[in-house]
Amino acid sequence: MADIIPFKKPKAAEKHRGNTLCRSGFHQWNIDKASVFDVRQGRLVTVYRCARCGAVKNALR
Repeated sequence: MADIIPFKKPKAAEKHRGNTLCRSGFHQWNIDKASVFDVRQGRLVTVYRCARCGAVKNALR
């Protein structure tokens, strides 16, 4: 006989975990270490990436 694997539908809280804050505008911004030294208009550009959803934001310094 084969082993029966129980499949259950994920709850709404598990499915949208962490994304509800980002949809409301509360991102968790971290500095993207891969592209720290971009330069635009003679100024340093810092690239921020959200840890939860992966959105990208640029800031001139």
